[in-house]
Amino acid sequence: MNAFSSRPLPARPLALPNLLTYGRIAAVPVVVGLMYWQSILGGGLWLRWLALAVFIAAGITDILDGYFARMWGQQSSLGRMLDPIADKLLVASCLLMLAAEGTIRGWSLFAAVIILCREILVSGLREYLAELRVGVPVTRLAKWKTIAQMVAIGFLIAGDAGDIILPATTQIGIALLWLSAIVTLYTGWDYMRAGLRYMMD
Repeated sequence: MNAFSSRPLPARPLALPNLLTYGRIAAVPVVVGLMYWQSILGGGLWLRWLALAVFIAAGITDILDGYFARMWGQQSSLGRMLDPIADKLLVASCLLMLAAEGTIRGWSLFAAVIILCREILVSGLREYLAELRVGVPVTRLAKWKTIAQMVAIGFLIAGDAGDIILPATTQIGIALLWLSAIVTLYTGWDYMRAGLRYMMD
């Protein structure tokens, strides 16, 4: 963990990286709406493919916004705040929708709960440490955790539609969900342990 720079970043609300983040936030109700249409309202399986396409596009913006921000020197205070929020909104809303429709059920619900609880815990920890002017850098393992979550959710969004092409699509998604939950527990404890050090001091 590092102390924040004394010089604050500009907001840059119309910079391309921030526009991509806005797009990721806007994708949340679209993905959830398509999944709801297919699973709850009885729409065609093509809606799952459309939901998956929007989800993948949103995931790509997560890669591109950071890349462009670094390449063009467009890091901003707004982007620093919105980027993790957009990620958590996308992951949480998809997990809740997948649980509501029954794709995630039984013991697998605990994997989703672990992921959601960790995201809330780390967000609260970041908020607390920000008041102490302490930064919480994203570790390489945490980045892999995010990738595992997104891939798992992608398989689960495909769901029944994916099972037609690859019969084990849903099972693969559940296995990856558990894998990401285990990594999530480890990275969450890692953040908590580092945060406790500052709280004790």
